[in-house]
Amino acid sequence: MKALAPLIALFVLLVSPLGAQTPTTDPNAAQQNSGESDGPRRFWQASVPGGHYMVAIDRISSISVQTYMLDAALVVHEVTVDTSGQALARFYYIEPPSAPGTGVGQVLERGKQVVEQVGKRTGNDSANMVVKKYPETTHAKTVEFRLQSQAELDALYKSLRDTWESGRGRRFTVK
Repeated sequence: MKALAPLIALFVLLVSPLGAQTPTTDPNAAQQNSGESDGPRRFWQASVPGGHYMVAIDRISSISVQTYMLDAALVVHEVTVDTSGQALARFYYIEPPSAPGTGVGQVLERGKQVVEQVGKRTGNDSANMVVKKYPETTHAKTVEFRLQSQAELDALYKSLRDTWESGRGRRFTVK
Protein backbone atom coordinates (compact mmCIF):
# COMPACT_ATOMS: atom_id res chain seq x y z
CA MET A 1 0.00 0.00 0.00
CA LYS A 2 2.88 2.38 0.78
CA ALA A 3 4.28 1.88 -2.73
CA LEU A 4 0.90 2.74 -4.24
CA ALA A 5 0.65 6.15 -2.52
CA PRO A 6 3.44 7.83 -4.56
CA LEU A 7 1.92 6.49 -7.78
CA ILE A 8 -1.48 7.91 -6.89
CA ALA A 9 0.10 11.26 -6.00
CA LEU A 10 1.96 11.33 -9.32
CA PHE A 11 -1.23 10.50 -11.22
CA VAL A 12 -3.12 13.28 -9.43
CA LEU A 13 -0.40 15.80 -10.24
CA LEU A 14 -0.37 14.80 -13.90
CA VAL A 15 -4.11 14.85 -14.53
CA SER A 16 -5.26 17.68 -12.26
CA PRO A 17 -4.36 20.45 -14.74
CA LEU A 18 -6.10 18.53 -17.51
CA GLY A 19 -9.29 17.38 -15.90
CA ALA A 20 -9.98 19.81 -13.11
CA GLN A 21 -12.47 21.74 -15.20
CA THR A 22 -15.48 20.84 -17.22
CA PRO A 23 -17.02 23.13 -19.80
CA THR A 24 -20.29 24.81 -18.98
CA THR A 25 -22.88 23.96 -21.59
CA ASP A 26 -25.67 26.06 -20.10
CA PRO A 27 -25.87 29.37 -22.02
CA ASN A 28 -27.16 31.10 -18.88
CA ALA A 29 -24.22 29.91 -16.78
CA ALA A 30 -22.68 33.39 -16.55
CA GLN A 31 -25.87 34.73 -15.00
CA GLN A 32 -26.15 31.73 -12.66
CA ASN A 33 -22.52 31.56 -11.50
CA SER A 34 -21.46 35.19 -11.61
CA GLY A 35 -22.87 38.55 -10.75
CA GLU A 36 -22.05 42.22 -10.76
CA SER A 37 -22.97 45.00 -8.36
CA ASP A 38 -21.98 48.55 -7.55
CA GLY A 39 -18.61 48.76 -5.86
CA PRO A 40 -16.47 51.45 -4.29
CA ARG A 41 -16.43 54.53 -6.56
CA ARG A 42 -12.90 54.32 -7.93
CA PHE A 43 -12.30 50.57 -7.87
CA TRP A 44 -13.02 47.39 -9.79
CA GLN A 45 -13.16 44.26 -7.66
CA ALA A 46 -13.29 40.60 -8.60
CA SER A 47 -14.15 37.91 -6.07
CA VAL A 48 -13.59 34.50 -7.62
CA PRO A 49 -13.04 31.02 -6.20
CA GLY A 50 -9.43 31.04 -5.08
CA GLY A 51 -9.06 34.73 -4.33
CA HIS A 52 -9.97 38.39 -4.56
CA TYR A 53 -8.55 41.16 -6.77
CA MET A 54 -9.08 44.91 -6.45
CA VAL A 55 -7.63 47.68 -8.60
CA ALA A 56 -8.09 51.44 -8.83
CA ILE A 57 -9.80 52.18 -12.16
CA ASP A 58 -7.44 55.06 -12.96
CA ARG A 59 -4.44 52.71 -12.51
CA ILE A 60 -5.56 50.32 -15.27
CA SER A 61 -3.36 50.87 -18.32
CA SER A 62 -4.67 48.06 -20.54
CA ILE A 63 -6.92 45.03 -20.58
CA SER A 64 -6.74 42.16 -23.02
CA VAL A 65 -8.42 38.91 -23.87
CA GLN A 66 -6.70 36.12 -25.77
CA THR A 67 -6.81 32.42 -26.53
CA TYR A 68 -3.70 30.30 -26.95
CA MET A 69 -2.48 26.71 -27.05
CA LEU A 70 -0.42 25.53 -24.08
CA ASP A 71 2.10 22.71 -24.58
CA ALA A 72 0.27 21.71 -27.79
CA ALA A 73 -2.39 20.09 -25.64
CA LEU A 74 -4.59 22.60 -23.83
CA VAL A 75 -6.46 25.68 -25.00
CA VAL A 76 -6.23 28.58 -22.54
CA HIS A 77 -8.62 31.54 -22.61
CA GLU A 78 -7.18 34.47 -20.68
CA VAL A 79 -8.02 38.02 -19.60
CA THR A 80 -5.14 40.19 -18.40
CA VAL A 81 -5.22 43.47 -16.51
CA ASP A 82 -2.12 45.63 -16.76
CA THR A 83 -1.77 48.48 -14.30
CA SER A 84 0.64 51.27 -13.52
CA GLY A 85 1.63 49.26 -10.44
CA GLN A 86 3.96 46.29 -10.16
CA ALA A 87 1.60 43.35 -10.74
CA LEU A 88 -0.16 41.96 -13.80
CA ALA A 89 -3.46 40.17 -13.13
CA ARG A 90 -4.34 37.06 -15.16
CA PHE A 91 -7.79 35.46 -15.13
CA TYR A 92 -7.99 32.28 -17.16
CA TYR A 93 -10.03 29.23 -18.07
CA ILE A 94 -8.42 26.01 -19.32
CA GLU A 95 -10.52 24.26 -21.92
CA PRO A 96 -10.56 20.49 -21.44
CA PRO A 97 -8.61 18.68 -24.19
CA SER A 98 -11.39 16.33 -25.25
CA ALA A 99 -15.04 15.63 -24.81
CA PRO A 100 -16.26 13.29 -22.07
CA GLY A 101 -16.98 9.76 -23.24
CA THR A 102 -13.82 9.33 -25.31
CA GLY A 103 -10.90 7.29 -24.03
CA VAL A 104 -8.93 10.37 -23.04
CA GLY A 105 -12.07 12.01 -21.68
CA GLN A 106 -12.78 8.99 -19.48
CA VAL A 107 -9.24 8.98 -18.08
CA LEU A 108 -9.49 12.71 -17.39
CA GLU A 109 -12.89 12.30 -15.75
CA ARG A 110 -11.49 9.58 -13.47
CA GLY A 111 -8.50 11.79 -12.70
CA LYS A 112 -10.85 14.64 -11.85
CA GLN A 113 -12.74 12.39 -9.43
CA VAL A 114 -9.50 11.36 -7.72
CA VAL A 115 -8.40 15.01 -7.43
CA GLU A 116 -11.76 15.98 -5.92
CA GLN A 117 -11.57 13.11 -3.40
CA VAL A 118 -8.04 14.06 -2.37
CA GLY A 119 -9.10 17.70 -2.12
CA LYS A 120 -11.99 16.83 0.18
CA ARG A 121 -9.69 14.84 2.46
CA THR A 122 -6.99 17.52 2.58
CA GLY A 123 -9.24 20.58 2.61
CA ASN A 124 -7.86 21.91 -0.70
CA ASP A 125 -10.05 23.17 -3.53
CA SER A 126 -7.83 21.90 -6.34
CA ALA A 127 -10.38 22.64 -9.08
CA ASN A 128 -9.93 26.36 -8.42
CA MET A 129 -6.17 26.36 -7.88
CA VAL A 130 -3.91 28.06 -10.39
CA VAL A 131 -1.85 25.65 -12.50
CA LYS A 132 1.89 26.31 -12.57
CA LYS A 133 4.84 24.27 -13.76
CA TYR A 134 8.06 25.26 -12.04
CA PRO A 135 10.31 26.87 -13.22
CA GLU A 136 8.59 27.69 -16.52
CA THR A 137 5.64 29.51 -14.96
CA THR A 138 7.06 31.35 -12.00
CA HIS A 139 5.39 34.54 -13.31
CA ALA A 140 7.07 37.04 -11.04
CA LYS A 141 4.84 40.04 -10.32
CA THR A 142 1.80 38.20 -11.68
CA VAL A 143 -1.43 37.54 -9.79
CA GLU A 144 -3.38 34.61 -11.26
CA PHE A 145 -6.95 33.41 -10.91
CA ARG A 146 -8.49 30.33 -12.49
CA LEU A 147 -12.13 30.31 -13.58
CA GLN A 148 -14.30 27.29 -14.31
CA SER A 149 -16.00 28.28 -17.58
CA GLN A 150 -15.71 30.40 -20.68
CA ALA A 151 -18.99 32.09 -19.68
CA GLU A 152 -17.48 33.24 -16.36
CA LEU A 153 -14.39 34.60 -18.13
CA ASP A 154 -16.53 36.44 -20.70
CA ALA A 155 -18.66 37.98 -17.94
CA LEU A 156 -15.52 39.06 -16.06
CA TYR A 157 -14.08 40.72 -19.18
CA LYS A 158 -17.37 42.53 -19.86
CA SER A 159 -17.51 43.79 -16.27
CA LEU A 160 -13.89 44.96 -16.42
CA ARG A 161 -14.28 46.65 -19.81
CA ASP A 162 -17.54 48.39 -18.84
CA THR A 163 -16.00 49.59 -15.57
CA TRP A 164 -12.89 50.95 -17.25
CA GLU A 165 -14.87 52.71 -19.98
CA SER A 166 -17.44 54.25 -17.61
CA GLY A 167 -15.11 55.04 -14.70
CA ARG A 168 -17.76 53.73 -12.27
CA GLY A 169 -16.67 51.25 -9.60
CA ARG A 170 -18.05 47.71 -9.89
CA ARG A 171 -17.80 44.48 -7.95
CA PHE A 172 -17.72 41.24 -9.99
CA THR A 173 -18.37 37.96 -8.19
CA VAL A 174 -18.20 34.31 -9.25
CA LYS A 175 -20.02 31.98 -6.86
